Amino acid sequence: MDTKRITVLQTAIMVMLASFLAACAGVPEGGNNPPVTATEPEPYRIGVGDTVSIHVWRNPELSQSIVVRPDGNISMPLMGDVEAEGLRPEDLAAEISAGLSEVIRSPEVTVMVDSPVSAEYRNRVRITGQVGQPISVAYRQGMTVLDLVLEAGGLTPFAAGDRAVMHRHTGEEYESFSLDLEAILEDGDMRTNYTIQPGDVVSVPRKTLLRGEL
Repeated sequence: MDTKRITVLQTAIMVMLASFLAACAGVPEGGNNPPVTATEPEPYRIGVGDTVSIHVWRNPELSQSIVVRPDGNISMPLMGDVEAEGLRPEDLAAEISAGLSEVIRSPEVTVMVDSPVSAEYRNRVRITGQVGQPISVAYRQGMTVLDLVLEAGGLTPFAAGDRAVMHRHTGEEYESFSLDLEAILEDGDMRTNYTIQPGDVVSVPRKTLLRGEL
């Protein structure tokens, strides 16, 4: 066997091996898969409606427990309004410390979130469209698309489950990922049974006559 034929054979084997590994990993060919869920939770960020406790060491008159207003701000003595929404507690503490340093010497500030009301809404997942009951539920670690569909009562007879979509906020925009709910429910094909992340929205469209689905 000449060198050229050996090279072709090796290439073919590598391609077959790559295809086999992709199939084992459950990656649909040509699919746009969601990013892998992070193993470590993201740091908590303060939101509207949260109650935060602010403690200024040796200055009890400046310490307080306050609710973040709908405009995302809180009011601090000697400072006025301070933007809190979207900040981590330690970031807000640094912001307040910097502001108070103009009127008191070396302020030491700590911030704790007593009532994380906003997290209840940020950490919800939703499913809409042709399901038994469109729902918005609290996110639970390890949830999958199948868990969400079953919790919504499954698909209706009019659902185009093979055209379902999962919408996910990634950075500054939303990305959409195709789902085949019919394959998951009827064939046990779990290739698109993705792990859910907080804020995900699954949309199940209705069958249409134009597509020959009715």
